[in-house]
Amino acid sequence: MEKIILKAAVREETGKSGCKHLRKEGLIPAVVYKDGKKGISVKVGSKDLWHALHTEAGENAIITMEIDTGDKETKKTVIVKEMQNDPLNDKFLHVDFHEISLKEKLKVKVPVAVKGEAVGVREEDGVLSQLMWEVEVECLPTDIPEHIDVNVDELKIGDSIHVKDIASIPGVAVLDDPEQAIASVHPPKAEEEEIAEEAAEGEELEPEVIKKGKAEEEGEEEAAAEEAAPKPEEGKKQE
Repeated sequence: MEKIILKAAVREETGKSGCKHLRKEGLIPAVVYKDGKKGISVKVGSKDLWHALHTEAGENAIITMEIDTGDKETKKTVIVKEMQNDPLNDKFLHVDFHEISLKEKLKVKVPVAVKGEAVGVREEDGVLSQLMWEVEVECLPTDIPEHIDVNVDELKIGDSIHVKDIASIPGVAVLDDPEQAIASVHPPKAEEEEIAEEAAEGEELEPEVIKKGKAEEEGEEEAAAEEAAPKPEEGKKQE
């Protein structure tokens, strides 16, 4: 496992104005939590943070944070808990870190990597759809996989691969619903459109059938009413 070190310092700046000032200086406000409780407010360099999160481990990188408290330096083993980015330029705005123990299991999201080319795509002109892009796992920090590989080579049109089909990884438990589909192969687009058109035509015909049946019922009611109506007597007709 790659060792990642991130320099940090205790943060005195608070509020919107204080955090905005930090960002102008190339620093990102952050908080280190432990056991779900706020531990310490820190600031980290934007470039240093970018490099720490762009290793093969991605956002699940185990980071040794070296915090300058002013009179001494303290080290904490952390992982990113939540990250806020500017929606316009994707720059870091704020980061929450979670202090962890390398001897205690934790739950994290791991990316899903689809491998291979489905036979339904290669030979039947089908379309592969990936339905899940990450799965939740529980394991020791040192056992967190960089990604979960899912092979789709054998999928034909109409087939799906599910969470339960993920190959077991020693020390790693997948927590998502076993029956949840990760990827599936659909018929070619033209065939899907044809099926949709047929379904739409069926929906259009149904009201006509109902309308016709209603008209027939009304005609039968009128005929019954005529038969039940009293007929004039023959003698009166002659008059």
